[in-house]
Amino acid sequence: MQKFKNKTALITGGTNGMGLATAQKFIEEGGTVIITGRSKDTVDKALEKLGENAFGIVSDAGKMEDLMTLQNEVKKYTNQIDLLFPNAGYGKFAPIEYVDENHFDELFNVLVKGTFFTVQQILPLMKRGSSVIFNTSVATEISMHNFSIYSAAKSATQSFIKTFAVELTGRGIRVNGISPGHIKTNIFNNTGLTTEQIESAVQDIIPTIPFKRQGEPEEIANVVLFLASEEASYIHGTEIRVDAGISVIR
Repeated sequence: MQKFKNKTALITGGTNGMGLATAQKFIEEGGTVIITGRSKDTVDKALEKLGENAFGIVSDAGKMEDLMTLQNEVKKYTNQIDLLFPNAGYGKFAPIEYVDENHFDELFNVLVKGTFFTVQQILPLMKRGSSVIFNTSVATEISMHNFSIYSAAKSATQSFIKTFAVELTGRGIRVNGISPGHIKTNIFNNTGLTTEQIESAVQDIIPTIPFKRQGEPEEIANVVLFLASEEASYIHGTEIRVDAGISVIR
């Protein structure tokens, strides 16, 4: 059964990882997807994988000028968005003493400001029965070294689930969130670490995960699509943890 036939999703940061996996599954279920990415190269590569039911926009969630033109760019392909997954983001980590203003502003611009204004700008295209699904993080529930700014930014995003839910209830737009644990994505790519350092960090993390493995992006996509479907029609203002239990099992 194609749950999303004649439906359109906008997925920011849809060129890789959780965003790309969600786009692929949405298309498999009969839908059309618009993805955003920060470079034409990454957008084009993702569109090659997604096929004819996908469209791409070069847009940086950390730049207000891009956010303010996003609605007009989306209108080139559709006048209605049924699923909005403001997923764009990445990690940058440092001890408290080494955090500077650029580090702070970079993460808050992308993860908080970018998320807020993406939803604000796309809301006019969303009708009764549509869904907004925020992407938070296990970092809002557990303490990790060097995560102070990332955790704070994701906690701000987490707060949008409640506040947007109360504001959009009257419009019939459901608002929920997912809280991913340690997932196989490119979250460390902007940290300045080498490939070897990233692999070492991942290997240090895996023993702390109850299932002793990282999650797959598809496992996040499954939950996003569940929340966007009619099967979740009575779920609103809720955050679902997809973290192998790491936030509750010590």
